[in-house]
Amino acid sequence: MMTLFIIVVIIVSLTHLQQLNAGEFTAAYRASQQQAPITRLQISAQLTEFPAKIFELADSLEVLDLSNNQLSELPDGFECLVNLRILFLTNNDFEKIPAVIARCPKLEMISFKSNRLTQVDENVLPVDTRWLILTENIIESLPDSMGQLHRLQKLALAGNQLTHLPESMANCKNLELARLSANRLTAMPDWLFQLPKLAWLAFSGNDFNRANKTPDNSYSTQPSLSLPPSVIGVALEDIQLGELIGEGASGLIYQAHWRIQPQSLSGTDNHIAVKVFKGDVTSDGYPQDELDCCLKAGEHDNLIKVVAQLDRSDVKSTLGLVMALIPKSFYNLGLPPSLQTCTRDTFEANTVFDLKTIAKIIHQMAKTLAHLHDKGVSHGDVYAHNTMINDQADMLFGDFGAATNLMSLPESQRSAMERIEVRAFGNLLEDLLQLNEPNTSEEQVLYASLNPLKNQCIDEDVDQRPSFSSVQIKSEEIFSLLATINKD
Repeated sequence: MMTLFIIVVIIVSLTHLQQLNAGEFTAAYRASQQQAPITRLQISAQLTEFPAKIFELADSLEVLDLSNNQLSELPDGFECLVNLRILFLTNNDFEKIPAVIARCPKLEMISFKSNRLTQVDENVLPVDTRWLILTENIIESLPDSMGQLHRLQKLALAGNQLTHLPESMANCKNLELARLSANRLTAMPDWLFQLPKLAWLAFSGNDFNRANKTPDNSYSTQPSLSLPPSVIGVALEDIQLGELIGEGASGLIYQAHWRIQPQSLSGTDNHIAVKVFKGDVTSDGYPQDELDCCLKAGEHDNLIKVVAQLDRSDVKSTLGLVMALIPKSFYNLGLPPSLQTCTRDTFEANTVFDLKTIAKIIHQMAKTLAHLHDKGVSHGDVYAHNTMINDQADMLFGDFGAATNLMSLPESQRSAMERIEVRAFGNLLEDLLQLNEPNTSEEQVLYASLNPLKNQCIDEDVDQRPSFSSVQIKSEEIFSLLATINKD
């Protein structure tokens, strides 16, 4: 017999906060919900002190979001929130991570994004931490106790001042996604590329590989002015921006059309898409690095076509890309990960992919990723939610926010980085295969080819995974098999 659990979410306004402090809100809300447990609480009300009345929810509270306040410390006794799993403290004034959170027995997802953290002390994080977000602080080093985080899957450290990672992190064997961009790293440690489950890694914008680094190893505020021969610079004034059609961590994407179409683009579609970068460090790194990687990637049938970039003739120029407008027949292959799935994509309920569709998608993806790594670029975000398809399973791939230029790495690390991304490809294939159950003999033949490829790509021994050139050859064999089945 299934038990029905009622999940209650409270978003507290300033008025409700006054009631909460007076002891009225909690009691009134419990009564109105007939004693339903309060599991989630969000308060954004310019708090400077932690509301002690929250402790009255200790028996049920699982998610606490105190983002966008002015908090700088947590009180002793915070560990009484014995069921707390998720703690968001984004956009506050913490200079240190309070040691008390390490004593919260179930806490596994923690965000101190956009605070004033200068250091992370030893043993201040729960050993069961699974998802840690420390983006956009001024952290210079991490403690050796990071290596004790045996469940750590997702780690966001972009936009800090890190010069190195502790060697102890080689013990974080469950780490799957790491964002290390926009720091001060002088090199990448070899152990990082050997972590058995790492699949999504970004580290652009560090001291050894930042896009606008000058010959004397300093950084210029002047954007890089070198353009690939096939990419022209255009003035934003020559473009009419229209409807906002997308927004990511690094920028806004508008439907647009040419006011004055460049002569070199004469005869091409007047309707375009324009990505205008926000200009600040994001959860993935610097927009400048994203733009440079996107241009370095060049043209490919399955990449969203870049037709121009916004003129970068001076430091005040708007950073942006002009792209071909994606036909309305295309839609996202999947949805982003959830709090529950952590690193793995989600899909609409009842989503099913037949194996012929899967075979066609992975064939196109394999070709695309082989092309990128041949250009010395890792994508860093190989996911279904960054992949678009139409009803014929034609594929378009984009979003270079987590991309990294690999040319600054030694050859051994470049090769290892490719095999990290091969695991991401394998995870994508695994996600799609889980949305199909082969019924016909034709599908069983396809599955017998796709499943071993998936297993090779997700092998936890990094050195045993194939290169993308090998994956491409295998995908072509599977695609040829698909053509034979279709003919029959």
